[in-house]
Amino acid sequence: MSHAPIGLFYGSSTCYTEMVADKIRERLGSELVDVHNIANDPISNIQFYQHLILGIPTWDYGELQEDWEEIWDEIDELDWQGRTIAIYGLGDQEGYPEWFLDAMGYLHHKLVNLGARAVGYWPNEGFEFEQSKALTGDETQFVGLALDEETQFDLTDERLDQWCLQILREFGLTDG
Repeated sequence: MSHAPIGLFYGSSTCYTEMVADKIRERLGSELVDVHNIANDPISNIQFYQHLILGIPTWDYGELQEDWEEIWDEIDELDWQGRTIAIYGLGDQEGYPEWFLDAMGYLHHKLVNLGARAVGYWPNEGFEFEQSKALTGDETQFVGLALDEETQFDLTDERLDQWCLQILREFGLTDG
């Protein structure tokens, strides 16, 4: 079985993270992206991909989404060396302003410490929140694409358009 150059792995409880995964595949093309719901497909399938897109929503007070929580320890047993990751996170900046996109920050921190190279950082301009564990050290960027389907759903498509082009460049999969 042959695999696309990019593996997209997501966990989704309310279908928003899944819908974003589908939008990313639409933009990049199904020949470039294989999509995996981690509730159904083993996370060990990352071994088939050098380039990974990971989708994770933040729940309640900075909690991991349940499917990610279930495999959290398993992630440590996988080989992340030489893999390039781009993460997108979903959160609610108005409902949970002190924990906006924290789960994306946890995942990024874990994978970078395991040897993955992260791309796809996103400016934090245009967001209103109090705190986030998903910010870079200088706090000017998120460690992945920040999406808020609760209060900024109207900006999602435009953000996805830009981010998909950005990660293709950063993955080295485009001429531009």
